[in-house]
Amino acid sequence: MSTDNLLWLLVGTLLPTFLVACGATFLIRRLAPRWGLLDQPNHRKVHQQPTPLGGGVAIWLGVVLFFLAVQLVLWLATQERLPAGWLPELVQVHIGGLWKQSAALWVLLAAGTVLMVTGLIDDRRGLDWRIRLAIQFGVAGLCVFLQQWRFTMFVNLPLVTGLLSVFWIVGMINSFNMLDNMDGLSAGVAAIASAMLAAVLLMQPDERPQLFVAGFLLALVGALLGFLWHNRPPARIFMGDAGSYFIGFCIAVATLLASFANYDSPARHTVLAPLCVMAVPLYDMITVIWIRLREGRSPVQADKCHFSHRLVELGMSKGQAVATIYLTTATCGLGALLLQQVQTSGAVIIVLLILCVLALIAILESSARGRLKP
Repeated sequence: MSTDNLLWLLVGTLLPTFLVACGATFLIRRLAPRWGLLDQPNHRKVHQQPTPLGGGVAIWLGVVLFFLAVQLVLWLATQERLPAGWLPELVQVHIGGLWKQSAALWVLLAAGTVLMVTGLIDDRRGLDWRIRLAIQFGVAGLCVFLQQWRFTMFVNLPLVTGLLSVFWIVGMINSFNMLDNMDGLSAGVAAIASAMLAAVLLMQPDERPQLFVAGFLLALVGALLGFLWHNRPPARIFMGDAGSYFIGFCIAVATLLASFANYDSPARHTVLAPLCVMAVPLYDMITVIWIRLREGRSPVQADKCHFSHRLVELGMSKGQAVATIYLTTATCGLGALLLQQVQTSGAVIIVLLILCVLALIAILESSARGRLKP
């Protein structure tokens, strides 16, 4: 991809979604108290003042309104109602493909909207965890078995890959939900992970970058950055479950839609890229569930045993803990960028390096676990 086209892609996706999400977050901050969307402080939360919820709606708006505008432009282009040369070359070349992909895009956004609304209801009224999981598994199952959005993993076992894909989607939804426990943490990690995944797709060596999925991820990055403008410490608004459900779902499905390696590719190991990029959210979710089960508590019981909390227990400030998690996410993401540049032996080394980074962090922060209170 030429530098000019790359610049058009970045500016055309990041800037509008940033502006919409930033403006929508500003408005929702003022309306949230009237709607009863306030997160009250308690013994398991780190904030001290009632804080508006609903930032997830702003992220959703940033993405959906952007693609509504894109859909309108594509329709006008297909009807030849736009002036010649009005669209950049990057869009003109791919108008046909983008138009064909638009149906799948709106299925994705509709499913994400269902989860966003579910999270919003949970933020406002509270939902039993079984209802939330049932909706998550239902939406994930429909996407995987009806839309055929699934891992291939170069294995001809549709049921196995389908079930793994369902659990991947639900796992990503809940990992970003669990990660949403400090100012700027979940949205920041999601922005880094989405940007890294987009970079992997745009840097494919076969010179056929996957613009559809990469563009979707970049639009999500812009919306997340717009929200982060208000969520950076000290946060003036939280995304709530509405946001964590939506971004977790969008990132999970994007990894299923993307092709990280072809069947005839000598670098099939690049299918590990999503695992590398998502290493930190997965690490947080797995360790939190393990700690709760080890202590004889329910894995869905909220507490202060998360990765970020454990770093604070080590003596870090909240800002330092968030920055540490950002850097860890970026480090693992850089490993994903290298996967397509190396042979199998190099890929094994990259995966081992990422595991060593996580193991080192686990050793460093394990000393704080004994001091954590449920």
